[in-house]
Amino acid sequence: MSVIVRFAPSPTGRLHLGNARTALLNYLFARRTGGRFILRLDDTDRERSTEAFARGIVEDLAWLGIEPDLIVRQSDRADRHEAAAQSLRERGLLYGCYETPDELERQRKRRLARHLPPIYDRAGFKLDEAARAALAAEGRRPHWRFLLPSGEGGTSRTVTWDDLVRGPQTVDLASLSDPVLVREDATFLYTLPSVVDDIDLGVTHVVRGEDHVTNTGVQIALFEALGGPVPAFGHHNLLILADGTAMSKRTGTLSLQGLREAGYEPMAIASLAVLVGSAEAVEPVASLEELAERISFDKISRAPARFDPSDLDGLNARLLHGMPYEAARDRLAALDADLGPAFWEAVRANLGQFGEVADWRDVVRGRLPPVAIEAADERAVLAAARELLPPEPWDQTTFKGWTQAITARTGAKGKALFGPLRRAITGRDAGPELARLMPLMGSADMSARLSGF
Repeated sequence: MSVIVRFAPSPTGRLHLGNARTALLNYLFARRTGGRFILRLDDTDRERSTEAFARGIVEDLAWLGIEPDLIVRQSDRADRHEAAAQSLRERGLLYGCYETPDELERQRKRRLARHLPPIYDRAGFKLDEAARAALAAEGRRPHWRFLLPSGEGGTSRTVTWDDLVRGPQTVDLASLSDPVLVREDATFLYTLPSVVDDIDLGVTHVVRGEDHVTNTGVQIALFEALGGPVPAFGHHNLLILADGTAMSKRTGTLSLQGLREAGYEPMAIASLAVLVGSAEAVEPVASLEELAERISFDKISRAPARFDPSDLDGLNARLLHGMPYEAARDRLAALDADLGPAFWEAVRANLGQFGEVADWRDVVRGRLPPVAIEAADERAVLAAARELLPPEPWDQTTFKGWTQAITARTGAKGKALFGPLRRAITGRDAGPELARLMPLMGSADMSARLSGF
């Protein structure tokens, strides 16, 4: 059996880190097994779904390296959803109900007062044609509920499945209300279109957050009622912030768009989103192919996946520190900072975000204002450094001989030597090894820096 998975966001906002976790777990599973990954845009919420958000979802996934094998929109499949609903109606499995929200709330409270489960009493199912006509004459429009199956003789019916993450699961359908599938305005809630589309698209595995566990029993019953094969289900733990706050589309700084604009690497995002809350150490992984080999459903914990957004900073830096020149070259060129492998290898260990490379480009190219150095002993070090500057060509051994000569003349060594040299040459108190920067700069720029105080 060929694996087919789907990621099914609603285009009512931008994707956040928690959505990325679900998308990546599906995508990596599909790629590891040679299967297919479908992006299904659940855009049946007409009021909140927008084309801009739909485009944003595709852009966010592409930035992570996720290229769907197929993109479908639920709004293009309304005829199939209606046909499925009509089939259920004709078989008596979808029945009209006329209660208002207030009436349903009163019913719920009455059942609780009688120590009964607060589930729908199937009053709509028991209506005859005359009663339905009378309610319609009052101007009431029905919403439509799916008749959950019972066991033989009306006994309780349980649904079981072997969850890919959580193991064996059981749901007693008698403890649930018959779910509403169609609203009064004839629009569909999530459940029916989702199941119909999964059947039509041949989805074999539904991998999603654990907040959907309670829906699964109803959905399995609906798969069976529609005559479709029941997919395997897996419910992964949810990403939550260190303080216990849940992720949402309103967590703007942790939207993929926000993280991208803040300069984070896509593989830093992917590494955190996939590995946190698993048996694997959370560390930077260089590619989705490698990440696919690192994660499997049996490694995912059932406990919430807590993380601190600041963890991304360390992952991002570690990715850059190990990034080879070949992987960085095009991006360096886009910043007018492709000064060759020696430059990249000199500065990458000092980057927290890739864009910071432009600062070191300016240092190496001489675009640096003079640094004010007032202390007499430091000025003496720089004067000697300028006078003792060796002729080119330079390599990484040049710096050692040069600084030894400065020490011999001034007596300065250690911090007293390297501090003023670094500030004059780079304008900073810390940074790449000066021995690696020196050959990149040339004698004219170096002399100007050492004279600028």
